Amino acid sequence: MPFAQHLKVMVADDTSVSRLLINDGLAAIGIKNIVLAADGEQALKSMMGSPCHMVISDFNMPKLDGLQLLRALREYAPTRQVAFILVTGRGDKALIEQGKKWGLNNFLPKPFTPQSLKAAIEAVVGKLT
Repeated sequence: MPFAQHLKVMVADDTSVSRLLINDGLAAIGIKNIVLAADGEQALKSMMGSPCHMVISDFNMPKLDGLQLLRALREYAPTRQVAFILVTGRGDKALIEQGKKWGLNNFLPKPFTPQSLKAAIEAVVGKLT
């Protein structure tokens, strides 16, 4: 059974279109166990109740942005080791460096393709198939 079928992924994005694009991209590469959150706060609450293996989060969100979500997950023991990929339209080096200080595993620039999404995930967890 491919690894992708075992991976549980949280998608956090305040834009429904972006959530659906990431969801569809994940499904296209064989990841079916997907939890959706409309903002960072909702993602954090969900992760505290039932952690996923990986979080794919937008940076720019209300309540908790992507880096604040990352920081909160790293400070909570049960989610400290969760893989985290930040999705952003900002190619800002300072943003990525700040994320790395909190254990950011990878980032995915917008716009993305299913292939670039797969590559970003595989760079963190290894081959999905």
